[in-house]
Amino acid sequence: MKTQSIAAQTGMGAVHLAVTDGDRALRFYRDYVGLTALPSDGDEIRLGVTGRELVVLYPGAERPVVPRTSGLYHLAIVVPDRRELARVIARLGNLRWDQYPTDHVMTKANYLWDPDGNGIEIYVESPEDGIMGMVNGTYGAWDKEGRPRSGRDPIDLEEMFSHLLPGDRLDDPLPAGTKMGHVHLHVADVEDALRFYHDLVGFDVMGHMPGMGFVSAGGYHHHLGLNTWAGQGAQPAPPGASGLRRFTIELPTKRDLDDVGHRLERGDVKITEQGDGLAATDPSANKVLFRTTS
Repeated sequence: MKTQSIAAQTGMGAVHLAVTDGDRALRFYRDYVGLTALPSDGDEIRLGVTGRELVVLYPGAERPVVPRTSGLYHLAIVVPDRRELARVIARLGNLRWDQYPTDHVMTKANYLWDPDGNGIEIYVESPEDGIMGMVNGTYGAWDKEGRPRSGRDPIDLEEMFSHLLPGDRLDDPLPAGTKMGHVHLHVADVEDALRFYHDLVGFDVMGHMPGMGFVSAGGYHHHLGLNTWAGQGAQPAPPGASGLRRFTIELPTKRDLDDVGHRLERGDVKITEQGDGLAATDPSANKVLFRTTS
């Protein structure tokens, strides 16, 4: 049972992905998603926003993402306002890339997949429109007047595009303030995942129902989503497949990082020092790096 919550200022950092074709993946994440290429000392391709690393690509995978395995469901990049989400949707439309703009009431989200099948969400917070989540043991969505909503309606694109300004360039990169909002994982068992991320790591449970769980720090709707939609007991992807190599959880101070490390060690989780952080593997073989933002 969890004895201490993770620091409220905890957030998500860079997501590392294996891809088959580095040049193709770079073009996609730069020209379609809107990330900016960052300097790199190795073969990996680093991308981010105003110097903040968000996605790291490792070319050379032998095959695309293998379905029905544990790993990444999607990485979720949050943009500062509706204008920026409108720009993303319009750009992808002009480029004729499949996308699924979805109204979650408290967020407006756009879903897509990279050329290897890695899932991506790009979203904006919209709590002024209502709420979505667990209320009295029921998962649902309600608008600002308290009326039930599906939470999965298509976005009102006319309203969304109204936030674009004359002269806006659709090919401009994502702006300052863009960050990794959350990461959603395929796991083998939600209960096991919650024991790891809640009981040991220290995230608070924001929602839990059969086959799905959401955890966060500081009351955020979720920093991590956990699901068994790839199948109960889903196994890790085979070697050489595209997909998640690791994701990053960022803590505000070295003391907060040490606290997480001590809890994991007490839970008999093997941790190793990796650069400026601590690396561990969850029960579904998803690798996570804990590091500080300072």
